[in-house]
Amino acid sequence: MANANDIDHYLTSDGIDSDREKMIGQTIGYRYDVNLVPDYTRVTPYLQKYIDYMGWPDLNWLEDVHMGYEEGRAAVFDRNINGWVTVPEDIDLPDNQQERDMIARELLVKFQMSPNHPLVELRRAYGKFD
Repeated sequence: MANANDIDHYLTSDGIDSDREKMIGQTIGYRYDVNLVPDYTRVTPYLQKYIDYMGWPDLNWLEDVHMGYEEGRAAVFDRNINGWVTVPEDIDLPDNQQERDMIARELLVKFQMSPNHPLVELRRAYGKFD
């Protein structure tokens, strides 16, 4: 079984740990979801202001957003563009996966609100109302 403290387990190994996973040749992903209930003590100041501004009690819509890897670089998956957004190299990532995932959520929200997000251009081109 994987070492629970190894945050790079899936980057440095094939992630196939249990006997069942070895038998079927793939990872059973739901077993490793550490964020079924995010640790709200780790909410970044930006996300806290976002929650307060929106009047939401939590980040449920972001609960399945996690820090992942794309071509060996830390990244977060944006479902709206169906692609990975890499984390800027100058961001120091903590060793704690919960904190990494909160940073991933913050970066995703910032990117989706950015004028550089691809959907902004699509809205300009195809939007019915301005």
